[in-house]
Amino acid sequence: MSANTSRLKRFGALLGQSLLFLVTSLSTLTVFFIFYFIARDAVPFFKLEGFREFFTSSSWYPTGHPAEFGARAIFFGTGIVTLGAVVVAVPLGVSAAVCLSDVLPFNVRQVVKPVIEILAAIPSVAYGFFALVVFAPLLQNKGGAVLAIGAWLILAPVLALLVVVVSDLTADRFSDLMRHKVRWILILLLGGAALAGMIALGRHLNSIEIISGANALNVAVILGIMALPTVVSVSEDALQATGRELREGSYALGATRAETILKTVIPASISGILAAVILGIMRAIGETMVVWMASGNAARIPEPWYNMLEPVRTLTATIAGDMGEADHVTGSARFHVLFAMALCLLAFSFIMNLVSEGIVRHSRKKLGK
Repeated sequence: MSANTSRLKRFGALLGQSLLFLVTSLSTLTVFFIFYFIARDAVPFFKLEGFREFFTSSSWYPTGHPAEFGARAIFFGTGIVTLGAVVVAVPLGVSAAVCLSDVLPFNVRQVVKPVIEILAAIPSVAYGFFALVVFAPLLQNKGGAVLAIGAWLILAPVLALLVVVVSDLTADRFSDLMRHKVRWILILLLGGAALAGMIALGRHLNSIEIISGANALNVAVILGIMALPTVVSVSEDALQATGRELREGSYALGATRAETILKTVIPASISGILAAVILGIMRAIGETMVVWMASGNAARIPEPWYNMLEPVRTLTATIAGDMGEADHVTGSARFHVLFAMALCLLAFSFIMNLVSEGIVRHSRKKLGK
């Protein structure tokens, strides 16, 4: 009886492990099948048209005679929009994470963090409507003023924090009697210089006229807002994972709060912050509805190339916009080129996911977890 019971237990354990392994493997198999089916329809395009025109030409005329499938401008549009979103999301997200982990009281943090994470629950089509109906007309009619106000809202707190930190670090090199006076002198000098620079920048931005509100800047700002919850949440978790012992040790050695954050906490959690940045990039690069509705969908490289005030086109918007028209000509180059774009996008996302996973593992090993 005991032998039969032991066999039944081993069989039940083996069956349970097999079922759990099968459930776990389903996601991996799904990813492989997605890769297979996309690659299956992408390879015929490269056989028909080759690689050179697709990656080096900016002539995108899929309905022309003859058709041209140069996707360089579309890759560039994806890159510049993603870079703009990173510029918006990373400084604000990391600053908010530092504020949540080391500045705000615990009770306030318990309220603020869920509010920030609510941004992730808003449907992307709602962001797209806001970008198209509200933000695009605002940029087109009052673009210079919007740019000036945006620069003040973003740069003013950053510069103020930088002035305080630099003056604090510099004043600590003086004696106790001179430290307080030196700190205030540096704050006045650096603050005055920063204020003068901000005024000059605001006047320059206020004189800019924007022809179309559906442009790369519009999409970059909205994508940056959409990526904020990811950057804030992952960065804050990484900062919290460093533990109170590290902070208390820094304070015990005489470091200020600014020195502790900049020289101890952030360097110790830099791997987690980098993982948050990569996840934010993936969130921005894979977005479809916002870029489809508010980017202008112009398959050309802006002049100059860094001009964010001109319309662009991205990979996701091209796939979503052209698939309906290309579907009735299944088997043609116009059909297969969309799968070629999807394969490039999927490969990039997969590589970035592997990089972020490697960074997180390195962070855990570094923290001894």
